Amino acid sequence: MKPSLIGFGGAPLGDLYQHLDEGVAQATVVAALKAGINLVDTSPLYGHGLSEHRIGAALRSVPRESVILSTKVGRWMKPGEPKADGSGYRGGLPHPAVIDYSYDGAMRSLEQSLLRLGTDHVDILLIHDVDIWTHGERMEQRFAEAMDGAYRALDRLRASGAVKAIGVGVNEAEMCERFARAGDFDVMMLAGRYSLLEQGALDGFLPLALEKNIAVMLAGVFNSGILATGAREGAYYNYKPAPPEILGKVARIEAVCAAHGVALPQAALAFAGAHPAVATVVLGAVTPDEVARNLDLVARPVPNALWVDLKAEKLIPDHAPVPAC
Repeated sequence: MKPSLIGFGGAPLGDLYQHLDEGVAQATVVAALKAGINLVDTSPLYGHGLSEHRIGAALRSVPRESVILSTKVGRWMKPGEPKADGSGYRGGLPHPAVIDYSYDGAMRSLEQSLLRLGTDHVDILLIHDVDIWTHGERMEQRFAEAMDGAYRALDRLRASGAVKAIGVGVNEAEMCERFARAGDFDVMMLAGRYSLLEQGALDGFLPLALEKNIAVMLAGVFNSGILATGAREGAYYNYKPAPPEILGKVARIEAVCAAHGVALPQAALAFAGAHPAVATVVLGAVTPDEVARNLDLVARPVPNALWVDLKAEKLIPDHAPVPAC
């Protein structure tokens, strides 16, 4: 599998920040595929199945074999129960999620995903959200459940050829490291922990991924929006209003970018894709125009002098890989 440098992230299609028009949502996926994006990532969590439904409808407009399709396990939906939704989605389907990292839970999750996606297979299957961010004090219990249950299920699916690659999708580089040492994984999705703003994965997980030949799917490279909008009032970082110290650092990065005539999100995308462990940078979008803007940003060259100045200002580490212009 050879993914495009930019992948399509399906979280916003679950009505993450707003209720989306059905036609526009599906048109956004189709626009991404027609533009040459060949990796699409989603999850049962995203809108409690709505993202998978919308992506499945869009996939019927292209040959299935032309798309690398990724989804996740760790939750399955239980229609008919009251929906106590703490996921933060504005809309989505009225199906409450059951967290379940057992063997049977993973198989049940995949079966439901296949029905929503309207396909007989996915290419990449990830264990989702086994991290402190999601589970707090129960994280160690969830990690043990996932390795004893969901991992065995995914390993069997890979051995049978039902899926081509298995991995995890989390918000913490340390958990990527733990999984990488505990099992045999092909790919890992890391959200928010390697970006132009923060490089927590630089010295631990990313070298380990290269050593173990684990392909990295980077998500959250705008850190919930602040690297797209800049350091303005109300900018979001880690899904919350950015604190003063983050606003200050982003403002400094933005000033260096402006001095070189480079847009902040342009630099953020170029930096994220430059590490040799990174196979694809997964970006969400909710309109075809957003897809076009993302691809336009990626296509623009960034002068080498920008990276020299960012390193001189100690805004990125001296040993961080940067793209050559």
